[in-house]
Amino acid sequence: MTGAGPHGSAFSGRVGWGTRPAVLVIDLCRAYTEPGGPFALPDPAPAVEAARALVEAARAGGHPVVWTAVRYSAGLADGGLFVRKVPALAAFAEDAPGDWGRLALTPSPGEPVVVKQYASAFSGTSLASTLHAAGVDTVVVAGVSTSGCVRATAMDALNSGFRPQVVREACADRSAALHENNLADLDAKYADVTGLAEALDHLRRAETAAPPG
Repeated sequence: MTGAGPHGSAFSGRVGWGTRPAVLVIDLCRAYTEPGGPFALPDPAPAVEAARALVEAARAGGHPVVWTAVRYSAGLADGGLFVRKVPALAAFAEDAPGDWGRLALTPSPGEPVVVKQYASAFSGTSLASTLHAAGVDTVVVAGVSTSGCVRATAMDALNSGFRPQVVREACADRSAALHENNLADLDAKYADVTGLAEALDHLRRAETAAPPG
């Protein structure tokens, strides 16, 4: 996104791209992508395919790919107040039927799957340490939903010292308005919102920095 945006020229900066990107796929699982899922989206297929393209480009370029999944213990003892606020999260409990937490795309061997209990993939997880140890400076964000876990994760990526690049076509929400409004807020304040073509170009040509020894 370019220009002053809906918040005015005070919010017009860019974090840009570094030299060591990683693709982070947020919660792209059956609960969102399949009909009848507790968080089913109206048209998830374009975001799934865009995320697939990002993952394939990262793998081809030798860049890290990290996935997130939501999982709770039986009885939701580790769900805190979040599961009280969003009761449908019970679908991700270990003893819940339906296998709704199964990822829609398949991680390759060695690609970390960060298990989380809250919206942000950085909240109470090893994600920041994993990315820092790999020398990552730019987090390319894909997944669901734009207004929820994508937004929270992008904000915390910035807070953790990473350059968040949220890929417009690789995220999805329950309406176009939710998707676009949250992208506008993210682009103004917490991340750069980028198109799929630009992200793929960076993943293909970005210089890969050697991880710290």
